[in-house]
Amino acid sequence: MCRSLGLLLVMLCLAGGESAALPKTHVITFGKWMSVQWPDASGKKFLDLKVRPLFVDTRLKEYTTGASHDLTERLFAVRKVFRVNDALPQENAVRWQWQRGGWLLVDRVTGHISPVNLPEFDALYSAASWYRDYVAYCGVADDGKKTYAMVAQLNRRKPVLKKPLSNDGVPDEAAPDSACPTPAWQRGPMRVSFEPAGGARQTFAIRGHVVDLVNDVEEEEEGSK
Repeated sequence: MCRSLGLLLVMLCLAGGESAALPKTHVITFGKWMSVQWPDASGKKFLDLKVRPLFVDTRLKEYTTGASHDLTERLFAVRKVFRVNDALPQENAVRWQWQRGGWLLVDRVTGHISPVNLPEFDALYSAASWYRDYVAYCGVADDGKKTYAMVAQLNRRKPVLKKPLSNDGVPDEAAPDSACPTPAWQRGPMRVSFEPAGGARQTFAIRGHVVDLVNDVEEEEEGSK
């Protein structure tokens, strides 16, 4: 009996060790959409914004806006929104105000949420377009006087593409997402097109970390032959 009891204890210890080694399964869900108000560049006009909470294991982690983008079965990206206290020092009451932020990377397995570093991305004026683990957008210089065609890839510190589009920048109190229209992707071969206001469309072929400018006019002429 002692031998049987000892064998049973060993089996229980092994089973407990295997259970402890198994990774915890996290449940990631979005809450219901709700309408909020957020200010434009002037701070005087308020715009409608749809936001929804992001939960990890039923715990509120972030507020988000827009559609999420699946990079893999494990990872997805989503745009962050948050609230700041807009009260002046002489005001006693708290004055919460919604703001759009950057993008977040969410790991469905670990439940980890991390910010996505997008160089020159402007939370007010840049509109992002995702394809695979690449994201294209029109970046804005810190002084607001230049705009750039930008393509970034996750896990790379430097952008894959950074090309000046305009030296005029974004006008003061311009509308949100107005740095340029949302870039357009195409596959086979992988390309992305930028079409800034008042400027010619520019298309770039993406080959891993290499980017080539594509002559749209020549391709259209060859395609018509």
